[in-house]
Amino acid sequence: MGVRKRLSADKRKEEQKSIAFAKLLNIPTSPRKMRLVADMIRGKEVFRALGILKFSNKEAAARVEKLLRSAVANWEEKNERKAESGELYVSTIYVNCAPMLKRLRPAPQGRGYRIRKRSNHVTIIVDTIDNSKNHEA
Repeated sequence: MGVRKRLSADKRKEEQKSIAFAKLLNIPTSPRKMRLVADMIRGKEVFRALGILKFSNKEAAARVEKLLRSAVANWEEKNERKAESGELYVSTIYVNCAPMLKRLRPAPQGRGYRIRKRSNHVTIIVDTIDNSKNHEA
């Protein structure tokens, strides 16, 4: 690795140390279904988002709720204090595609229909509400 790449990688690693995030990889749900759940909580205050996820009928909401709790716990560990109500919010949440499992289903006349079993990766970043106002000013 060259010097320039190493310096930029080290800089990126230092920035990651101050950010509280959580990732969930290879979830066997289609990204389209997971994005519906992600859109419900994007930009919301953390405890309000947990309430929304808890009472959602979607199967993906339970996984995102557990991931959000993990992100809050990561924030508490990095800042060495408990999160208070109204202090944290979901600053970023995104859903990326993961590798697909490709299967064949038998079809009439010797053919086969391709079945793509999709999966996804979810990343949640939580931040304090005060930090977002300081960056804008």
